[in-house]
Amino acid sequence: MSVRPHVEWLYGNALSLGEESRYVNLGYWRGKPATLDEASEALAALVGEAAGLGPEDVVLDAGCGFGDQDVFWARRFGPRRIVGINIAAGQVAQARRRVEDLGLANCIEIRLGSATKIPFAPASFDKVVALESALHFDSRADFFAEAWRVLRSGGRLVTTDIVPLADRHAGLAQRLSDAMSALFWGIPWANLYPLRIYADRLRAAGFENIRVISIRDSVFVPFHRYLARRLRDPGVLSRFHPVFAAYLQAMVATGGVAFQGWDYVLAMARKRRRP
Repeated sequence: MSVRPHVEWLYGNALSLGEESRYVNLGYWRGKPATLDEASEALAALVGEAAGLGPEDVVLDAGCGFGDQDVFWARRFGPRRIVGINIAAGQVAQARRRVEDLGLANCIEIRLGSATKIPFAPASFDKVVALESALHFDSRADFFAEAWRVLRSGGRLVTTDIVPLADRHAGLAQRLSDAMSALFWGIPWANLYPLRIYADRLRAAGFENIRVISIRDSVFVPFHRYLARRLRDPGVLSRFHPVFAAYLQAMVATGGVAFQGWDYVLAMARKRRRP
């Protein structure tokens, strides 16, 4: 995932919670992966399969983070080309070095760029994907409009994303926890709407064949269990800014209350194919 500039000082260039990878996401835990690396790869696989990535595709990865998913997609699905864009310069630099070191620069390009002002001409891509990054875009609706613009006729957009739960009447303590989570996750207020509104935003951008489904049961609870185990290693917390490290510890101490007000969705949409 990519981070907004005002929270990059917290964790934008840090190592992830993973064991060896640089993924920065909560992972997909169906099938009970043993590590966050495995769960993060499973999330990347879920997105790649939902997008139908294949050898003829030119793919835009919006908010590419350190590029782990781009490496995975290149090896697993073999698309013709993957372009990752990210506004965090430190992540871009590290992703570029890794792509070059792995000998994948011929099929993966990493650029500094904004997902709300995508630096490409209309109809440049067959697929646009955003793996747990669109929550940070200011705004997500602007990203949807840009994704529609740069997609070719019949192209697909696939995201995994974090949104508030619908029609929820929380008490003051939970609302404060939700606000703190939004701050630390770097979610703009404009993006704080539930699953049903998510689909409306995609429709307003011009997409069709829209599906937005909750996969929160395969993300939040198992990630919280993993986090509690992972933080028993004191060396893990030393990777992060002390403020963010304290937030991670508080998440464990409060039994995952930070996730209670949130949904985790997989969204799929298509740009209408020209007759």
